[in-house]
Amino acid sequence: MTMTISTIEGAELFWFNNTLVAIHVSSVAGEDGICIVEHRMPYGDSPPLHVHRREDEVFHILEGRMRFNIDGHERIAVAGETAVAPKGLPHTFRVESREGARCLTVTRGSDFETLLRQMGRPAKRPELPPQAAPTPEIIAALTQCCAKNGIDIVGAPLA
Repeated sequence: MTMTISTIEGAELFWFNNTLVAIHVSSVAGEDGICIVEHRMPYGDSPPLHVHRREDEVFHILEGRMRFNIDGHERIAVAGETAVAPKGLPHTFRVESREGARCLTVTRGSDFETLLRQMGRPAKRPELPPQAAPTPEIIAALTQCCAKNGIDIVGAPLA
């Protein structure tokens, strides 16, 4: 996947599973606890179906095409469009564009950001990490870390 990297210069970069995340605005930067994270994701990337207990999750697509499932309703979003997954509703997505996708994720609170920091690893370079299928140990650790951060895994990724 080849995408411009100029927008992530100066941001904190992490490899989170098979994605590159850049924390542009930390939840501790302002009184409202807004967090803005940029995700660069490969084709087919899909997190497990999950529910945020305390945070809405807003996705603004910058590049690519993503298929969302929010509370059982599917929709496609492309560059320039926004999808909202309200707290308490199960949701997931899948990157449908062959070249991958890039989006901003906006939350209010530290749950999602904390999860990224705890389960991510510092990116060695501003590009996608080597791709790997999650092991049972990684899935168990992610599930446990999500639960500690107000996020419940309730189903499988989109196929």
